[in-house]
Amino acid sequence: MNLPLAGQVAIVTGGARGIGLGIAQALQRDGARVAIWDLDVNATSLRDAGFSPDHVERVDVASLESVEHGFARTVEALGHVDILVNNAGINGPVAPCWEYPVDAWHTVLAVDLNSVFYGCRVAIPHMRARGGGRIVNVASIAGKEGVQFISGYSAAKAGVIAFTKSAAKELAKDKVLINCVAPAMVETELFAEMSDAHIDASKAKIPMGRFLQIEEVGAMVSWIASPACSFTTGFTFDLTGGRATY
Repeated sequence: MNLPLAGQVAIVTGGARGIGLGIAQALQRDGARVAIWDLDVNATSLRDAGFSPDHVERVDVASLESVEHGFARTVEALGHVDILVNNAGINGPVAPCWEYPVDAWHTVLAVDLNSVFYGCRVAIPHMRARGGGRIVNVASIAGKEGVQFISGYSAAKAGVIAFTKSAAKELAKDKVLINCVAPAMVETELFAEMSDAHIDASKAKIPMGRFLQIEEVGAMVSWIASPACSFTTGFTFDLTGGRATY
């Protein structure tokens, strides 16, 4: 069996459920040992869902101190880190920008953007010292297009894309490759919390006429993190069914 990530260790933030869990499962299937970071994580519940992570850490990704401690404990448990997937995030409120709650704005940027900076700030020196690594940041089509009434989320994800481009150029000769994925709406259990009108409007924007599946995100991230992706850095890989072609 071909296991392109055999011998490698990966961290997936926000990996206890949804897209993060799907990414963690894909990385493990491809041979990596996987550490799950989440604020609300239970190894037993993950096993009940059919997934046994190699390590679990309760980490607040919006806190640099928590990220530093989580990284140190992960290295202590698994020996090293080769792959970091900055996936953890929140949507924030739906409101016009002139009514967007100020506290919510700061929270969304802290969780969706600052967390990416913190994770990279901690992981990059470790990867450079080891002679290489892979970082994949989960952005969003909202970061490219800007989506009405979710200005905080859109701004944070645009920041993730720009930060990734900057960091990639700084690391280009260090064998640490850093890229993004920008998904459109993913079909998850969160659909139960959305109106039919919102779901239909979102699908209408996708030329393929269907929603992205969690397994498709996992497959893309695992490939980007693998040795097969060797000459691409600073790029945003779209998962939008044709919605974005740039």
